[in-house]
Amino acid sequence: MSTSRTPVPPDEATTVIGATGHSGTEEAAMAHHDPAVEAYKVPLSTAIWIVVANMIGTGVFTSLGFQLFFTEAPFVIMMLWIVGGCIALCGAFAYAELAAALPRSGGEFHFLSRIYHPAVGFVAGWLSVTVGFAVPIALSAMALSGYAMSAMGYVEAGKGTEAAGYVVLDSATFHAMDFRIGVTAVVGIAVAQLWSLRATSIFQAVFTVAKLLIIVALIVAGLTITPAPQPISFAPKAGDVWLIFSAGFASSLYWVMYSYSGWNAATYIIDEVKDPVRNLPRALLWGTVFVMALYVLLNMIFLYAAPVAALKGVKNVASPAALHIFGASGAQIVSAIICFGLIATISATTWVGPRVSKAMGEQVAALSFFAKTSKGGIPWVAVLVQMFITLAMLRLGEGNMETILNYIQFTLTVSATLTVAGLFVLRLREPDLPRPYRAWGYPITPLFFIITSVYMMVVMLQNKPVESMAGFATLLSGLVVYYGSQIWQKKKGAV
Repeated sequence: MSTSRTPVPPDEATTVIGATGHSGTEEAAMAHHDPAVEAYKVPLSTAIWIVVANMIGTGVFTSLGFQLFFTEAPFVIMMLWIVGGCIALCGAFAYAELAAALPRSGGEFHFLSRIYHPAVGFVAGWLSVTVGFAVPIALSAMALSGYAMSAMGYVEAGKGTEAAGYVVLDSATFHAMDFRIGVTAVVGIAVAQLWSLRATSIFQAVFTVAKLLIIVALIVAGLTITPAPQPISFAPKAGDVWLIFSAGFASSLYWVMYSYSGWNAATYIIDEVKDPVRNLPRALLWGTVFVMALYVLLNMIFLYAAPVAALKGVKNVASPAALHIFGASGAQIVSAIICFGLIATISATTWVGPRVSKAMGEQVAALSFFAKTSKGGIPWVAVLVQMFITLAMLRLGEGNMETILNYIQFTLTVSATLTVAGLFVLRLREPDLPRPYRAWGYPITPLFFIITSVYMMVVMLQNKPVESMAGFATLLSGLVVYYGSQIWQKKKGAV
């Protein structure tokens, strides 16, 4: 693979949506960037941490309990995580080529505007601005608050854990405390990120490293000190291979892909990465491979340490696994350390999301307020707007975590699939466009991503039509806003 930096000639500059809805060159848009942003660029290591922190979050600590309703075969469970990792990796190959060829912050908003039409890019950006980042942050905050309540020894009445020494609270009190913890996490991290880009970078790196150490420690402990490991085999048994091609596998893969979502995170902050043409592909690929290895090992430990009966249907699967590794106090210990790790997830997503809003604000007149930055280059308006949307999602998501997860994953899959398909469009339409990095395995790897993603969306439409149609409605609302803003801008210009 080539990692040399190749400048884009002026005649091949990226077309963007101008302030009046007309096109202009990327260089013209870049000229409006705050010089303060250039004062500090995050290195490759931090870009990798962003990818890792965005990926490792709620999903890996909740998915297994639901996957066990589909199958209890260890081989099939491991294949779910391996196949999911391969899909994410194929997507990362495609995004890496696009990021190196079209180096500008904004992620799908930038790519789809450049490849298809400004309206398509706007819809992807609209998704990001409204729910694409706010919902994952809210989901992570819900998980954090749930683990925090467990770590403090509180349990909701009727949950059957009174014998474990928990303090039993009535539902109203429990949910009120749970909600306040989530709000505190969301607001605290958002306010902290208004400080400076350098401080945010250091905060992100420190918390991500800590989260990784926690996960590695859990894996090592599971392998070495589990007193009564389960008698399981990860080798395939009769019928296991056929399950991989079933609709149930695709449904379970949906949860896995949410766990892997975030593999494209670094493309949203290209402007803030040092030498992005060289470092972005590396961050996407190394981060994805690393997380894939951790996910496979962590789920092996869950199955190795705890019996299936203790894991099946449980949202916080790390707790029963910890109980079987460390003893009676294990659940509270693991809950506390997972809370610490989820801070990194919330922080990473809080960092990335406002950069998409800022990119839209620089290019769409109706959203120009998103482009406002502090002296240190922080898009403070975008950070605050995302924070308030997240708080609203946090309130709406109480008791509906699975429904919201299905809804957001469907919309994110549509956006990612269109972006990877854009790799074929760009190669056919602009074969001479400088590409410092070319997607490994092209065209097989992007085709694999597209085919599996479409298959998962079809299964979701069949099994979860309400959540799927809500996702379509969100995308359609973006088109309405885009064309509405275009009409408004023309009327304003005619006055």
